[in-house]
Amino acid sequence: MRAVPRIFASKCLGFAGCRWDGATINDRFIERLGKFAEYITTCPEMEIGLGCPREPVRVVMLKGKRALYQPATGKELTGEMTTYREQYLNKLKKEELSGFILKSRSPSCGIKDVKYFSSTKETAGHTGGTSGLFGEGVLQEFGALAVEDEGRLTNFSIRENFLAKLFTHAEFLKVKKSGKAKDLVAFQAKNKLLLLSFSEREMRFLGKLVANHERKPVKEILEVYEEHLLEAFSKQMNFKAVINVLLHVLGYFKELLVKEEKIYFLESLEKYKKGKLPLSAVTGLLQMWILKYKVQYLKEQTFFSPYPEELADISDSGKGR
Repeated sequence: MRAVPRIFASKCLGFAGCRWDGATINDRFIERLGKFAEYITTCPEMEIGLGCPREPVRVVMLKGKRALYQPATGKELTGEMTTYREQYLNKLKKEELSGFILKSRSPSCGIKDVKYFSSTKETAGHTGGTSGLFGEGVLQEFGALAVEDEGRLTNFSIRENFLAKLFTHAEFLKVKKSGKAKDLVAFQAKNKLLLLSFSEREMRFLGKLVANHERKPVKEILEVYEEHLLEAFSKQMNFKAVINVLLHVLGYFKELLVKEEKIYFLESLEKYKKGKLPLSAVTGLLQMWILKYKVQYLKEQTFFSPYPEELADISDSGKGR
């Protein structure tokens, strides 16, 4: 049975009408993911007493530092937000989270695209590209996990990477909880091709770590393993590595397939390289042969289904923000 990841989400993303104007921002992906995950939510601005609806806040430069400011009231709320952030995120460390979905552009929860004003003046200019004060804390304390905002998750590649990291880490937490070396060995074995598609270097390092030739305590191995597992997913899936994985899997069937089948697969692979076919079309061929020829090792590989099939969606906003 697949592990159920625990995810923090900004409360306004479909959970409550707590945006500054009282709105609820319904998100289709977050709603679908909720069938396979457990959410923990909060609204930092509500929690520091701003109420709802409320006058908007913004990130400004104040006395040489970034600050949270409410123009309509002239209130500077940096201290309140920083205190709440530290206390709340400290509590979250006990929750065994695997990911975060934060509200994009929010001066509190945003992680990348928040407007940043040069001063508190009404005429102050602004630029984009900063993080909100709560989002900044998330990145500092939990940045190694799957952390995204709902806007970026409309991009197919970003969403696919997020889901693979999210569910793989959730599965690892089950292994970590068991504390058994045999469970870690099994985890590494079934995730080998998935890890290879993201980072060959980390895949090989993790393989050596699991072998544990130095006979270190399992608890120590698990701590280091988790760090490098998350590092493996820190970048997008490596396109060239994916091609190598597909060809590697094809090798299992080189004596079983007829010439026409091999040609058809290689033609499909070429179309995938050119962006004319989705990856699922190519892996679908391999999965058919895996079942037909009963290759158990490949059947167990998470590379073919790193997250629930129901969450697979090739729609894309076209925004690789």
